[in-house]
Amino acid sequence: MLRIAVQSKGRLFEDSINLLSEADIKVSAGKRTLLAQAVNFPLEVLYLRDDDIPQSVASGVADLGIVGENEFQERSEAADVICRLGFSKCRLSLAIPKDIEYPGKEWFNGKKIATSYPGILSKYLKEQGIDAEIHVITGSVEISTSIGIADGIFDIVSSGSTLVSNNLREVEVVMHSEAVLIANRNMTDEKRALLNQMVFRFEAVRSAEDKKYIRMNAPKDKLNEIISVLPGLKSPTVIPLADDEWCSVHTVLNQKCFWEIIGKLKELGAQGILVTPIEKMIL
Repeated sequence: MLRIAVQSKGRLFEDSINLLSEADIKVSAGKRTLLAQAVNFPLEVLYLRDDDIPQSVASGVADLGIVGENEFQERSEAADVICRLGFSKCRLSLAIPKDIEYPGKEWFNGKKIATSYPGILSKYLKEQGIDAEIHVITGSVEISTSIGIADGIFDIVSSGSTLVSNNLREVEVVMHSEAVLIANRNMTDEKRALLNQMVFRFEAVRSAEDKKYIRMNAPKDKLNEIISVLPGLKSPTVIPLADDEWCSVHTVLNQKCFWEIIGKLKELGAQGILVTPIEKMIL
């Protein structure tokens, strides 16, 4: 049986449990339970603090973990990143009071920077040749400049609203982060086989994200033009209809270009366009 460490609360907890559910791995999401077993897959879920997950996986307490890439990089534990999961995206950035003129990275020379990520920040400052003092804070980093304990901050940024509410502005993006699946380096062959099954399911779920399955009736004299505007996975499916002058065309569209392409299809005479969400897609 595999054991996977998952954050015990917050957005990453919700996204992780949703991913398992979409992969048809049913697990109790009770927040008061430390360990829960899946009912239809040889997996148990260990609920931990996010900053404890990298160490638990590296030490073998858990075989796998879902954790923010930022936490994984900060802890520098000996575990392997198996795949990126596409959710809980954010960035780690340097920010300063919004009314201060910022000439460039050299501004931070001789300054004090408050952060909860001293490892990542220290590496970045060294790479950039910046001599700054790092002040480690475990929470509420964004208030550091207003209370006078730091000149700037290095922290997680998602929407940027927290920076704005604290009169700060983002000046340098150091790294982009998202949830990653990490694994212990000493798993048995049997557990590796189970891991491969799980990753296969995760990839099927991710492949279906932002995808729509569409079916339409198309006039045969416009078929080549209609196919030319369809960015299908390989080639759209064309099915004859009872009316010899019409056919049915089936394909998959990405949500990002969906409305633009639908408009072109209408102009080319496509009718009865049916749009269906995709739950999973095996490539």
